[in-house]
Amino acid sequence: MAKAGSTYRAVQVLSPGKLELTEKSLLDPKPGHVRVRLEACGVCHSDSFTVEGAFPIEWPRVPGHEVVGRIDMVGAGVEGWKVGQRVGIGFLGGSCGHCGPCRDGNLVNQKITGVHHDGGYAEVMIAKANGLMSVPDDLSSVDAAPLLCAGLTTFGALRNAPAKAGDLVAVLGIGGLGHLGLQYARHMGFEVAAIGRGADKAELARKLGAHHYIDNSVGSSADALLALGGAAVVLVTSSSGGRTVSDTVKGLRPGGVAIVLGAGPEPIEVTATDLLSGGRKIEGALTGTPATGEATLRFSVLSGVTPMIETMPLERAPEAYAKMMTGKARFRMVLTMA
Repeated sequence: MAKAGSTYRAVQVLSPGKLELTEKSLLDPKPGHVRVRLEACGVCHSDSFTVEGAFPIEWPRVPGHEVVGRIDMVGAGVEGWKVGQRVGIGFLGGSCGHCGPCRDGNLVNQKITGVHHDGGYAEVMIAKANGLMSVPDDLSSVDAAPLLCAGLTTFGALRNAPAKAGDLVAVLGIGGLGHLGLQYARHMGFEVAAIGRGADKAELARKLGAHHYIDNSVGSSADALLALGGAAVVLVTSSSGGRTVSDTVKGLRPGGVAIVLGAGPEPIEVTATDLLSGGRKIEGALTGTPATGEATLRFSVLSGVTPMIETMPLERAPEAYAKMMTGKARFRMVLTMA
């Protein structure tokens, strides 16, 4: 229930494209939930599902699913979490625990943070306890926030990929996802190729860990990958288009796999021959479990992987969102709360 006279600030969506700063009543957490005082929240392209109304939304709704803060109240029945503990909350807001997939270990039947319930563009958030992730002390809140979605997605995909140390792994796109994917791939021991558009990205790609840079504006990325022996994995972080992805698939070695992380509007066009030749595969990866999220954070601390971020205070959330959506962010926007 609400505590009289207690409020917090939040930026909510009233209708598609309309964000406003507001005051909301402070609520106690329900059983199985915790209340978190937020310190940082990343601004992710997936926030457009809420802001632009791409998913069915009950208005108003607070977006944001790269959330870091400290627990300030624990609901009934919650075990393993305590007041004062710093935690992260990602895209998947906690499993139901009773459906068939959840009981089988496939934790997919979850409410989406910032879509089905209020997210992290706020000073306070209520979160389901079984979706929480512990944040290491050695990681700042603003650095941890983007790792809870962009980091978790790229790290989890590479961690579960069939490539072995020394294999060629290509990362298509050097942006919010790709700049992390390149770092993780290098620290996991792969031979890393970055695929981007324009020669101006070559220096950055190498600083992020790429051994090779392929400019797909001047030639076929497939030919370039095959000249290197063929990629065991292509991590598709760009949403730039189906034909770009299709060309890259042809650069896979026999048994190689293209893992699609970036969601674009264009279909991916491949022929049966592209897949049958050498047993190539295309698959998708959507974020990961809380355990994988914690592994992402730990690995990031151990390896020194850090997101390239720009911070803005909570009240400038509409500006931060617009900068992200227009592709002007380099590479992740993070909101901070006083």
